[in-house]
Amino acid sequence: MSEDQPKFWFPAKRYGWGWGLANCWQGGGVQVGYIALLFAGAKIFLPQHRREFWILMLVSTAVLIAIHWFKGEKPLAWRWGK
Repeated sequence: MSEDQPKFWFPAKRYGWGWGLANCWQGGGVQVGYIALLFAGAKIFLPQHRREFWILMLVSTAVLIAIHWFKGEKPLAWRWGK
């Protein structure tokens, strides 16, 4: 890994718990892909197949959280700034 490339795809949020926006193109691709998948799923499944859409949403959100956990900075505690 080069010096100018960030170590984490997703930095921890400055305030609160969790992750902020991606700080490299790989993380940005993951976030854009997630949003695109949900929009495509809504277009395909809604309004007739609501259950399948909710399953798609829950599974893709679980995968997104897993990617954030493994490729992001660990949010070990609530952050108050600094």
